[in-house]
Amino acid sequence: MKTVFSPLHNRRDVKTELDGGLLIAPHEKPSRAETILARVKSQALGEIVEPEEFGLEPIKRVHTDNYVAFLENCWREWQADGKQGEAIPVFWAGRGMRHREPKDIDGRLGYYSMGADTSISEGTWEAACASVNVALTGQKLVAEGERAVFALCRPPGHHAHADLFGGYCFFNNAAIAAQAFRDLGYQRVAVLDVDFHHGNGTQSIFYHRNDVLTISLHGDPDLVFPHFLGFEDETGEGEGEGYNLNIVYPPGTPFSVWRQGLETACRRIADFGADALVVPLGVDTFEDDPISFFKLTSPDYLTLGQRLAQLGLPTLFTMEGGYDVDAIGVNAVNVMQGFEGKA
Repeated sequence: MKTVFSPLHNRRDVKTELDGGLLIAPHEKPSRAETILARVKSQALGEIVEPEEFGLEPIKRVHTDNYVAFLENCWREWQADGKQGEAIPVFWAGRGMRHREPKDIDGRLGYYSMGADTSISEGTWEAACASVNVALTGQKLVAEGERAVFALCRPPGHHAHADLFGGYCFFNNAAIAAQAFRDLGYQRVAVLDVDFHHGNGTQSIFYHRNDVLTISLHGDPDLVFPHFLGFEDETGEGEGEGYNLNIVYPPGTPFSVWRQGLETACRRIADFGADALVVPLGVDTFEDDPISFFKLTSPDYLTLGQRLAQLGLPTLFTMEGGYDVDAIGVNAVNVMQGFEGKA
């Protein structure tokens, strides 16, 4: 299996994350991608290719023009305003307030964010664009005949809405790739998000559409991020009614229970008649992940890959979460090896 990787992911190397009332070293850091790449090489998974450049138009098929412009200029505006640290949103439009874009950079940060967990610093824009190019290169390779491709995206993307960043995500790589499949004539695309956290951005982007089926298996949002989306009664609206499925699990969920949701998801994808599959792959479902509460083990990811292969669909994997850096390479590559029958 080919892996698409860009060294430009290292341009995003923030030093701060607001967590538990403290500014801590971020969970989402460059070593995540480098550890996965090292495992790809050590296991001889396949050719490693650099991404092509696709520009902003595919991004704007999913994200609003104003939001894209904000991300492009945020760091420059932050510095021009004399700020000393990394850009962290601290103000939001709460209930009863007007949702209009302010001119001040602090106001704009709040307008375009969903939380204070995700800092912006120099290089974030370049890394986010490179991550999209990784996903789109993988999508192109699949469209050209590869059975499956691993897009080793960093920063991740599945929490990004059309005009919101957060959860370490800026551009929704999986959604952009799914839209690219549609733009090439694929009639029905399925997105199966197996990250521990709900794929809220992807759900939101496609929530009113019936040409992209969105499914997410995740921890109970009453207890974990993103808190305000990802419940089982969210099934789509308008033409999208019935084309969104959330499968929610409590703390301590083992693979024996989690895989029941996987089977439900796979049946839905088969019934949908998908022409292509995009898998936002988070391995923060791992038992030792520091910010999650599922109990999957490393061998379970081999089984996950095997089951996805049985769908028989052209498949693109986009890398999402996973914060046990010691295990992230093994777990992510296990999915690919399971998919290829190398378990």
